[in-house]
Amino acid sequence: MQKPGDGSSPQTLVFFDLETTGLGQSCEIVQLAAVSGSHSLNLYVIPRCRMQRGAAKVTGFRVRRQRLYLHRQLVLTNSLREVLVSFIAFLQMLRHPLVVGHNIRRFDCPLLARALDELDLRAKFESSVSGCVDTLPLAREMLKDRRLQSFRQENLLRELLGVNYKAHDALEDVRALQTLYSVLQPTPELISRHMFSLNTVEKKPAVSCELPGQSSLWQHFRQTVEVPEGKAEEHERS
Repeated sequence: MQKPGDGSSPQTLVFFDLETTGLGQSCEIVQLAAVSGSHSLNLYVIPRCRMQRGAAKVTGFRVRRQRLYLHRQLVLTNSLREVLVSFIAFLQMLRHPLVVGHNIRRFDCPLLARALDELDLRAKFESSVSGCVDTLPLAREMLKDRRLQSFRQENLLRELLGVNYKAHDALEDVRALQTLYSVLQPTPELISRHMFSLNTVEKKPAVSCELPGQSSLWQHFRQTVEVPEGKAEEHERS
């Protein structure tokens, strides 16, 4: 990884965030957003897994008849591959930027790594960035004397800037984080201490989704109709 401050020009930063179907091990990407200065990217995906009720309530996302709605408004979607390829192209345009996000080391980056591996795109991603920085531990170190009750991004914006914003929308989150980062102004040494790569994060397990009732319906079918064992094993592997 390139250290921040190396070379004659300032390190380019890309602020990045995901919205997902939930917070569990098998959650999936629904929205990917990134911003760097005046450049922005905002893309949506129809997930293979159903939205968890809590996530749907917080984010406003709903999936109905293979269409994605945000606060009851239909949004245009792309395949997961198209979203990731577009994200990599955005990063390549900015020439090895540093990818910055809040709590990305424990949540967003493991999920991103799983998706990149699934589509054989990890090498392209890693060759397009200088590294990643998580602003959650960075803010904890910088603001340890402030005795803040919470280091959630919304709370940091409120405490440091007196600003409330539309949280849990990935595009609004990255725009807010870009503003927050400009106020924090971490030193190159501090940034370097908090840099990491996708190879150092714990990848989330592969997704195995079934539509509600799918498994029980298959078991009922096996009990009702005599199914050759080979066919049964084939279904269970699929």
